[in-house]
Amino acid sequence: MKNLFIKTERQRFLLEQLAAIAEPIKAEAAEVDEQSRFPFKAHQLLLQVGYPRFTLPKEYGGEGLSVYEMVLVQETLASYDENASLSLGWTLGVVGEIYEKKLWAEELLTAFAQKIKKGALINRAVSEAATGSPTRGGRPGTNAVSTKDGWRLNGRKIFTTASPVLDYFLTSAWIEEQQQIGFFLIHKDAQGLSIEENWEMSAMRGTSSHDLVLQDVVVAKEYLVELPNHPSGGKINGWLLHIPATYLGIAQAARDYALHFANHYQPNSLNAPIGTLPNVQQLLGDIELKLDQARFVLYGVADAYDDPARRALLTNEMAVAKHTVTNIAIDIVDKAMRVVGAKSLQLSNPLQRYYRNGRAGLHNPPMDDMTIIKLATAALEQQK
Repeated sequence: MKNLFIKTERQRFLLEQLAAIAEPIKAEAAEVDEQSRFPFKAHQLLLQVGYPRFTLPKEYGGEGLSVYEMVLVQETLASYDENASLSLGWTLGVVGEIYEKKLWAEELLTAFAQKIKKGALINRAVSEAATGSPTRGGRPGTNAVSTKDGWRLNGRKIFTTASPVLDYFLTSAWIEEQQQIGFFLIHKDAQGLSIEENWEMSAMRGTSSHDLVLQDVVVAKEYLVELPNHPSGGKINGWLLHIPATYLGIAQAARDYALHFANHYQPNSLNAPIGTLPNVQQLLGDIELKLDQARFVLYGVADAYDDPARRALLTNEMAVAKHTVTNIAIDIVDKAMRVVGAKSLQLSNPLQRYYRNGRAGLHNPPMDDMTIIKLATAALEQQK
């Protein structure tokens, strides 16, 4: 991370907190990937520094991080372990969105803040096998029926990231009697709730994004927390920038590895390390260029979002940041692997993990095709 993007002493302190726990998180990362298990050590260490309350506003007892600051810590954490960053970043994003937009009743916001301060983790459970990405507008098959005790939910959610450690699942369901989608706050210990451990992926293996299964789960009336169809009413949500921040962290880690390798690897055919070779310097220079491009886009959008006057002018910039950062990160990892050569494909080499995990970003919302089409239609409409 360049000091150029650290603007305050508080931000510096946040990064120092993460740096203090960096080594054990890094040490666990390879094992997490190999065993396809959740990064429990990182989870415990992050709880100790109060990670879940980072984006909880100060008036509710949290740290009150801005979107810019969230991106800063997420990128840094991802450079240690991208699985931990993507998994636990969802709590930061969901909490930031809920409290900024006041999506819930004030009484519930106040009560839930106490849970967050004690380390509770939350994520949205939205995706389903039949609907694909929820951003494409499919109606959930999970359904909610009113009963005398509240609501009875049945259904199955896929891609429930961080499922082994989540305390709350903010779950979308179709309410037939109201002909709309609602979000229900469900505690992990609710009767009828279970996790089917079936996450078998070649990328982001440590996110434990298993299936959430709901069988006649009863939820109290007041825990139908969000209506109508879209939880944020279609407003721009800057808190989703925790996603590209993770992929920027992967790019940073790949760059750091390639740079160290170039400075220290010297085959006996050379009189100096390979970093002295023009073709290697070309690759390293391209990496530096692209890393700066991605970082200026991401932090520029985050900074604009944090300014209410500029936020009102934002349209597709969140999607632009995600598209730009994700694709550049993939390119950076590719170039880093070209610097390192065949050694980068060894299972003991972190670059092969960065390669697989970086590509996962293509399948996090919004998808590239949707971003490009929205940009085109917006430009056409503006020209009219």
